[in-house]
Amino acid sequence: MGQSLDVFALYLALGVVAGVIAGLFGLGGGAIIVPVLIIAFTVSGYAPELLTHLAIGTSLATIVVTSTSAIATHHQKDAVRWPLVVSMIPGIVIGAAVGGLLAAQLDGPLLQICFGVFLIFIAGQMVFSAPVSGHRELPGLGSRSGVAGVIGCLSGIFGIGGGSLTVPFLSWCRIPMPQAVASSAALGFPIAVSATLVYVMTGWSAAGLPAGAYGYVYLPAFIGIALTSIPFAQVGAKLAHRLPETGLRFAFAGLSLLLGLIFIVSNIGLVM
Repeated sequence: MGQSLDVFALYLALGVVAGVIAGLFGLGGGAIIVPVLIIAFTVSGYAPELLTHLAIGTSLATIVVTSTSAIATHHQKDAVRWPLVVSMIPGIVIGAAVGGLLAAQLDGPLLQICFGVFLIFIAGQMVFSAPVSGHRELPGLGSRSGVAGVIGCLSGIFGIGGGSLTVPFLSWCRIPMPQAVASSAALGFPIAVSATLVYVMTGWSAAGLPAGAYGYVYLPAFIGIALTSIPFAQVGAKLAHRLPETGLRFAFAGLSLLLGLIFIVSNIGLVM
């Protein structure tokens, strides 16, 4: 019983971190949720071939609720570019569903290596990318839908809200940073809904799932993370309009780099 409470306390703490990240950076929080859940599920003894998919599916489910909280706060600041968001939703939804289906075909160790590479990319982006002033206007609807599809697909594979891809794209297209972050948070919702449904369906009949799992969504972790991520996403969104984020970006980058290397090194021998 004590161990169960300790694990649930971890989920609550993870929700705090994920919520702040979601609001502050326009990320869904998956870059933190997925690796911590992989570690927690490994310690809990869940089947190695299932736990990575379970961590990603659960992460996406939490982003559904985290994004709604961040969206509400950004909307109050009148920062969400709703016509732009609506125009990207079809590509985002289709891409996220395709990404979820692709991830279901990958073995757990290979998926962890891919996620490790992605975390290193996130770290590099956090450290080395200078603020983007913009180089061109938004592309037409067709090209924009294609970009949305790619963002959705990668988000569905890695269990993220897409902010690490959406924010730089929108900023490059001369969208002011507060609006890019806010619009990215809004796009995280359809990404998460689409991909979560796929992870539930593809994992529904999987053998060896722990009690409390609905497909590749683990309900106890979802509840714990959701309880704290909702209010703390509002905190992060408010901070995004007030505080310089340089120190937090470097701290987040360092953690992402460390976790990425751990996942690559610990799994590379399993796929060779």
